[in-house]
Amino acid sequence: MDGINYINRKRTKKIRIGNIYTGGDAPVTVQSMTNTDTRDVYSTVEQIKRLEEAGCDIIRLAIPDMEAAEALKKIKKSVSIPVVADIHFDYRLALESMKSGADKIRINPGNIGGRDRIEQVVRMAKDMDIPIRIGVNSGSVEKDILARYGRVTAEAMVESALNNAAMLEEYGYDKIVFSIKASSVPITIAAYRLLAQKSSYPLHVGVTEAGTYFSGTIKSAIGIGSLLAEGIGDTLRVSLTGDPVEEVKAGREILKALELDDRGIKFISCPTCGRCRIDLVSIATKLEQKLQGVNKNIKVAVMGCAVNGPGEAREADIGIAGGNGEVLLFKKGKIIRKIPEEKAVEELLNEIQNNLIV
Repeated sequence: MDGINYINRKRTKKIRIGNIYTGGDAPVTVQSMTNTDTRDVYSTVEQIKRLEEAGCDIIRLAIPDMEAAEALKKIKKSVSIPVVADIHFDYRLALESMKSGADKIRINPGNIGGRDRIEQVVRMAKDMDIPIRIGVNSGSVEKDILARYGRVTAEAMVESALNNAAMLEEYGYDKIVFSIKASSVPITIAAYRLLAQKSSYPLHVGVTEAGTYFSGTIKSAIGIGSLLAEGIGDTLRVSLTGDPVEEVKAGREILKALELDDRGIKFISCPTCGRCRIDLVSIATKLEQKLQGVNKNIKVAVMGCAVNGPGEAREADIGIAGGNGEVLLFKKGKIIRKIPEEKAVEELLNEIQNNLIV
């Protein structure tokens, strides 16, 4: 990073979730959700550990019944990142999840019962200092609101979210996080923009039901990236149909692309063209895979030829530029030596892993 902050984040209320914070001056966090049966403690813990290793900051679990709520006790003892209990319909599941150690609960207050039940949940959350995420999506907007707007709109979703927050605020509760997602990227962006104007609570951003890894990552990068670039968003989830580890990887890359996360390798590579005389695709693919999990705050460049080599990639800490069956190793724009093409990945990794960057 060049030290210049191009993104002015909207300052929201700072809220503690387990051992981390969201909102205020806290960094944007990456969340995911397990797809294991929460009642299967072993499988759930194993998946959470994989997600944490990939860079997940907060994990959400589905709580469909009391057995799952009680399983939280064992799960919490085995993991170190904050755990969010995802509750629908039954307020008693929220109460039991908080007793079992949930660091946050996610509810839609309108679907867990009458005012007396909402009050029980809010009072326990307040007493235990547990934040509540109000989750509104395009399929959960109340019928009376939809009737007035005629269809799902950004305005309808925001009205639903603020009405739900007002229910909690009636009991003197203010540790609220909002999420307000649609599967439509334009509606999602418009809804978060409007909500950011009307509320100072932290915002969990994302595009719901985004799709498979390919299409879902693109939709999420556009939706989440657009909001973060405007300074909107305190925590995010990339919602994909597939392994949740891929959600975390995509989320971290979105933050890196916006220079909101300086953890790990920043990897750049040029598109191929007729000037390229090396197998750039193979080299770049292998290198990117091997660099996953390397916790060094450096920029690595893999360039196909001299045109895109040390000159255009001079801001990279280290990189290679293709020649005819060989590559040039460069550091901070300065050429160091030539390397045979077949040894390019091996020698570049050696330079990175053995701290040979100067």
